[in-house]
Amino acid sequence: MMTRRSLFAKAAATGAALALVGTRAALAGGAKKKGTFEGRSNHITSGSVKLVKDGERYIVELGDDFWLDGGPDPRVAFGKDGTYAPDTKLGALLNLTGSQSYAVPPTMDVSGYNEVYIWCEVAGVPLGVASLK
Repeated sequence: MMTRRSLFAKAAATGAALALVGTRAALAGGAKKKGTFEGRSNHITSGSVKLVKDGERYIVELGDDFWLDGGPDPRVAFGKDGTYAPDTKLGALLNLTGSQSYAVPPTMDVSGYNEVYIWCEVAGVPLGVASLK
């Protein structure tokens, strides 16, 4: 016979199992590509970046170790083989340091890019670039 207590215990166990499965599924997608920033244009930029697939979408994740010395109007974008792609801007840099995430528009084909840029919109120069591998 099922009591109220056993019903709640079973529901909690099932919910925990589903949460673990969801976590494993999210981790299974994992990082598609990773890189480390190098400074450009006399700026110091360092730290890690990952391009992560989350279901049907991609997210650019700057790591906890991300650091930029500053610059007016820095943006996050993609590039390929040393060339910045201006049509790929993901948004303004949220913070000069630390972990932050930027959603890639679903219409953008990330397979055409192999770098993440921190780009100064005002000066039109890169502040940092990370090659993705």
